Amino acid sequence: MPAAPDASLASWAECSALHPCSGLLLGNGASRAIWRPFSYFSLFELAQRVRNKPLGVSDQALFKSLGSELFEPVLSALNTTVRVNAALAISASAPLNRYYAIKEALIHAVRSVHIPWKLLPASTLTAINAELRNYRSVFSGNYDLLCHWAASHAPEGFQVLFDEDGHFDVSRTQGSGTRLHYLHGGLHLLRTEDGGTRLRAASGSQLLDGFAINTPGDVPLFVNECTSEHKLRAIRSSDYLTWSHAALATHHEGLCIFGHHLDRADRHLLHAIQQARPAHLAISILPLSEAAIVSQKQHYARIFGETPGIEVHFFDASSHPLGRAELNVVAPPAIARRRR
Repeated sequence: MPAAPDASLASWAECSALHPCSGLLLGNGASRAIWRPFSYFSLFELAQRVRNKPLGVSDQALFKSLGSELFEPVLSALNTTVRVNAALAISASAPLNRYYAIKEALIHAVRSVHIPWKLLPASTLTAINAELRNYRSVFSGNYDLLCHWAASHAPEGFQVLFDEDGHFDVSRTQGSGTRLHYLHGGLHLLRTEDGGTRLRAASGSQLLDGFAINTPGDVPLFVNECTSEHKLRAIRSSDYLTWSHAALATHHEGLCIFGHHLDRADRHLLHAIQQARPAHLAISILPLSEAAIVSQKQHYARIFGETPGIEVHFFDASSHPLGRAELNVVAPPAIARRRR
């Protein structure tokens, strides 16, 4: 019978020396370490109560009719409806109006919680960039722009996965650079009309200011908070997301899990890790209290106890390069008030 977990935690330096990791899985805790306002629960709920042009009653009815709180499938369905109406010469403005109204609510919801480009120090981007390049594969469960901004800050050493026109090209995935897998898409990605994936040409602040302002045929490609089943369905409808998910499910070497709780809403990621059976896992825990440490250890022991043979090791999240206190950007009072 395994010993009961205690409240001890190794440092990241100690843990990585004994259990090196070529893969890194990032969760919302990694983003919150930089910007606390990322701690919201649901983007769909946020879009209903955002001050500027929230989701209307008819917009919410569309989500309910599709049985999902994901923006991408709702926008894609409206986009398809607009195209079908045009092909059949059906004069109906409602689908296109709802399409733009939902995108506008999405824009305001994201802007209300995302860190502005102008507040992100270059030193923070450099620190994130340097740490990401220490891994062969980086898997991010977040759809914010932090990793993309950091990688773009100094792109040398990162694998180029998109062609000259910005389209995802699976033939480019075998190079020696660090591969960035945005498991749930990102604000810098678009789903094209044919189901492909395109990288937005914008950079810096323009990526956030206009992430959902694009041609009607292109839909922002990111999977927001919803059930694991709905997330997996959205992943399977995208070439890039399918490739990224498969990469996690075949990562057999050591995997560092930083800031990811792997709760019920992300069971598809847990199952992918269990399928991969990595050599070992190094899991971050924020030492809020001894009781919290023990509780977190029990959580991970329970979910990975279903898969014998995976070694699980724990380390202090604040000792990891991505968890250093100096990386945290304090939200100005105006932004803090906006979230209340």
